[in-house]
Amino acid sequence: MILKLTTSYLLPSTAAVYRRRSERGASLVEYAFVAILFLSLLLGISGFGHALFVYHHLNNAAKEATRYASVRGLNCSNDSSCTASNSASGNAGPTTVADVKAYVVSLTPNSMDSTYIQNNMTVCGVAGTVCAPPITTAAPECNVTATANKPGCPVQVTVNYSYNFMFPLISNTAINMSSTSDMIIVH
Repeated sequence: MILKLTTSYLLPSTAAVYRRRSERGASLVEYAFVAILFLSLLLGISGFGHALFVYHHLNNAAKEATRYASVRGLNCSNDSSCTASNSASGNAGPTTVADVKAYVVSLTPNSMDSTYIQNNMTVCGVAGTVCAPPITTAAPECNVTATANKPGCPVQVTVNYSYNFMFPLISNTAINMSSTSDMIIVH
């Protein structure tokens, strides 16, 4: 038995050929729409993820700076832990505003502008500062310059940052972030 093969089923009909020709480029247009949506989603996730990272760093920097100031109080000069080698600015003795700012700058990653943080940070309760309004009214003796850095008095650090998105569609939008931390000076 010999089978005779015809080629009629291999050739597409003329209607199928015309339909395929009329849909040329449709996949390119669909790809363009999907690529725009996908890249927007990807860059948006990246931008908001970086914003969350910056806020987390500000929160951590405020807490660490407050802790740094609270363990380097007025009585710190009597202790061997308050040497110049243990200070962020290289000064021995009780902490100052310059010490706290230098400490926060040393913690700041390269993806953030450390000079902006340094210029927009407020520190109350260390040598040479008075908090206005006072951090606490329970200890009014702590709200004068002469008793700054005194053990039992509060110290407060506020770290501010203006975050600009890297995402092209919302790059002109700045988010002002701030974190404040209070702690009692223990040393």
